[in-house]
Amino acid sequence: MARAVDHVRGFLRELRERGLGVPVPKQRDLLRAMTLVPPRDVRHLYWIARSTLTTSVRDAEIFDPVFAHWFGDGSARPVPSEVDTLGDEQPAPDTGDGEPPDQVVQEGAGRDASWSTVDRRASFAAATDAERRVLSGLRKALPAAVPTIRSRRRRAARRGDRLDVRKVHRDAWRTGGEIITLRWRRPPQRQRPVLVLIDVSGSMSRHSPDYLRFAHAVVGACDRAEVFTFGTTLTHVTPTLRTREVDAALSGLAEVVRDADGGTRIGPSLQDFLGNTRHLRMARGALVLVLSDGLERGDCVPLAKAVRRLSLLGHRLVWWSPLACDPAYRPVTRGMAAVVGHVDALAGVRDLVTARDQLLRGTPAWTARSST
Repeated sequence: MARAVDHVRGFLRELRERGLGVPVPKQRDLLRAMTLVPPRDVRHLYWIARSTLTTSVRDAEIFDPVFAHWFGDGSARPVPSEVDTLGDEQPAPDTGDGEPPDQVVQEGAGRDASWSTVDRRASFAAATDAERRVLSGLRKALPAAVPTIRSRRRRAARRGDRLDVRKVHRDAWRTGGEIITLRWRRPPQRQRPVLVLIDVSGSMSRHSPDYLRFAHAVVGACDRAEVFTFGTTLTHVTPTLRTREVDAALSGLAEVVRDADGGTRIGPSLQDFLGNTRHLRMARGALVLVLSDGLERGDCVPLAKAVRRLSLLGHRLVWWSPLACDPAYRPVTRGMAAVVGHVDALAGVRDLVTARDQLLRGTPAWTARSST
């Protein structure tokens, strides 16, 4: 471990000597990112380091040959893309024609988060038989897991809080004016709306297909469910997920979701959602489920404000992160640290099996019931 740290320090020292400023906060960000999302090969390490340490095309031109010298052939030359101006927080574009070779560095999962906006179409493998069995179990478990709310409309019931005068009067006509049986009405319980927001950025590429399959089960099993994806843009995908067959639904998403496996703009995407009046109605009183690793780039203040408002609008806000599957996980990254105080429950979910386990285990956010 000490040798690896010394190697990284030597790499950072040469970057400074070549004219690329690497202040202490950026060095800490790099080491923190490598700890939270261990790179499984040189390619992943390249993008983690580049998104953390570079802020312009000029920086990238210095960075690439130095990385190649210390870690292998890191001479990937991404095609420049239009990137939002973020001052010191703006990373370099993260699309490329070439990539560093896949040389194993350490077992792990995930990729770096970035702000790059690229038109990418997702592609999804067909669900396996095992995944279909899990999805079937999810569809059965979901209706009972969603919090309920008392309906405003009343229905006939054996017992209730209000006498059904019309029905009592109608029955009395049949019995010569005698009231034999009292009839009651009461408001039934119905499912709260469910709002699912799924991160499809590059850092979530290993998990977003299963998240989308889970969302397909939610749409099929719940009375009122809405699903959005976000990477660099917000996309409403509920109509596509209403397709009955899960593989057909995900194939349809490949034509709709254009920012899959790209950059990350969690805060701006959630702000776009909150800026739409129609979307606000979807969130009001709903169970809000965010599926994301929370690895935000740039300013985290918009993210914190958006999550706080979502928390106030919804009945409950649950955050599922693949990183939280690690027992040692703590929400200390800038993004998660900014939002964790507004979240009702934070749980580890990385695939369909862990999603099913969360439902069956019954976290407080899922099992809570409201009668108001």
